[in-house]
Amino acid sequence: MNIVLSTLNAKYIHTNIAIRYLKAYAEPEFHCELAEFTIHDPTLSIVSELYQHTPQVVGFSAYIWNIEETIKVIRLLKLTSPETIIVCGGPEVTYDYDQWLARVPEIDYIVIGEGERTFKDLLHAIDGKMDISDVQGIAYRQDEQLKITAPGPKLDLRTLPSPFRFTEDLAHLPNRVTYIETSRGCPFSCQFCLSSIEVGVRYFNREAIKEDIRYLMEHGAKTIKFVDRTFNISRSYAMEMFQFLIDEHKPGTVFQFEITGDIMRPEVIQFLNDEAPAGLFRFEIGVQSTNDLTNELVKRRQNFTKLSRTVTMVKEGGKIAQHLDLIAGLPEEDYASFRDTFNEVFALRPEELQLGFLKLLRGTGLRIQAEQYGYRYIDTAPYEIVSNNVLSFDDMLKIKQTEDILEKYWNSGRFIHSMEYIVTELVDTPFDFFQLFGAFWEKQGWSRIGHQFEDLFTRLEQFLKEVLKVDTAVAQSLMKIDYLMHQKFLPRKIWWAPSSSLQEERLKVIYQLLVSSPHLLGNAFESLGHTERTIRKQVFITETAAKLEDDLTVTKNPGYLIIQYSPGKKAQYYHLSEQAIESTKEYQ
Repeated sequence: MNIVLSTLNAKYIHTNIAIRYLKAYAEPEFHCELAEFTIHDPTLSIVSELYQHTPQVVGFSAYIWNIEETIKVIRLLKLTSPETIIVCGGPEVTYDYDQWLARVPEIDYIVIGEGERTFKDLLHAIDGKMDISDVQGIAYRQDEQLKITAPGPKLDLRTLPSPFRFTEDLAHLPNRVTYIETSRGCPFSCQFCLSSIEVGVRYFNREAIKEDIRYLMEHGAKTIKFVDRTFNISRSYAMEMFQFLIDEHKPGTVFQFEITGDIMRPEVIQFLNDEAPAGLFRFEIGVQSTNDLTNELVKRRQNFTKLSRTVTMVKEGGKIAQHLDLIAGLPEEDYASFRDTFNEVFALRPEELQLGFLKLLRGTGLRIQAEQYGYRYIDTAPYEIVSNNVLSFDDMLKIKQTEDILEKYWNSGRFIHSMEYIVTELVDTPFDFFQLFGAFWEKQGWSRIGHQFEDLFTRLEQFLKEVLKVDTAVAQSLMKIDYLMHQKFLPRKIWWAPSSSLQEERLKVIYQLLVSSPHLLGNAFESLGHTERTIRKQVFITETAAKLEDDLTVTKNPGYLIIQYSPGKKAQYYHLSEQAIESTKEYQ
């Protein structure tokens, strides 16, 4: 029997762990081919490739991000290959399966919930070795009537075969994200999340997981993301796994975790700060809201004080990058409250702050309570809300404008130095900056014409001048640092208008000074042993109104920004004050 397991990933670099578990569990009785695509691939191309397998059964893994594109594939595949049996599973079709079978009659079977055993039993039934009514956890039509079988007992995860030992995956490991789970289920009951539906947490075999990680690293996996809903729910388990990864990681490998911030013990964080190599771990922490009433309504237990302690300790350790999540549109959180939430969380200065919008997922408590809170939402995936009883569509649009600028100017990591100054010194709150700039960006029509890297700087400067109406000298000086530090070589073009005062004669004086008195910029610069010729090839000089101190504080200090570019190394910046130049002249 020719069996294909397929899915449409959001991006090429993603991999789907679900179909790999199905494949591993089905063997050796059934051999399944894997066929992964992306939601951006043309439907006809996907169907053409699937058709080439001459499949008797095709199983699709469905999620909110791929269901609409998957339906297109299913319909065309059934049209071109009517005898092919189509099975659908995954979180998007597990709930309201009757509606999916009615909407997409081309689907023959829906696997409800955990799919490994169910899918294998279904294959036995298709193969004539089992009665279809004895397969637990499926929905299907028989004589035009909906049939549903009761789900079977939960799997013993410790006995599941590894989904990582397929030879066809080896070539892709270095270039794709590998997803791994060490547990299933979540101890919390957040009403906007599907994980709240399954009661309890079950764990996989620890030693088997370690062997899988060793195997993945030995074969070149670089990014391994744990998909456990709360990786640190068991402190002893998390500590054991952290220690294992610290001891046995391969250089260049990064591990990502979803953790619950307010239950992370200080001693665990201190251990990571002391022992973990920089860049080895990355944490994703869901905050969602700091509004106590909102959290109570969605049954979310959260101690923001303890969460803040965790984020702050991790940040001070300097070893682990953090990604924090917010959700706009939760019950009883109006625009003013969300502004407060944003500012409270932004004050922690995570490397990334994701501003998401509530999606009323099938099966969740909030979808059931939608009418109570006045939710209006799009009725196709991903079911994003457009308003509720306290948040108008106009409010939502303003928050979306905020999100756009947040992504471009904070999460991109391109404006590390200038953003801190702008959001603390030039506006009342960080949210106000991102929202006002987002509204200005939209008004200018820039969202419809795209941008180059340089445009991000010119548009920011225009906003500071025209909307905030502030002196941009200091901000522009910091923006110069951000721009120049992202160049690998001496830049051929700059985004700012060069000052007429920085003529060749002035530059020559500075070149000569840096050759004769390199100690003015410190030992690191002096050790380079520059000549005037090498300085002209490796050093960029521009005027500046401010100095960025070692602790990243900013002081007004007119002079020159010196950027050193060295082959194969990160650019370094220095500050040469006017006062230092004049003092040297007097000494000479």
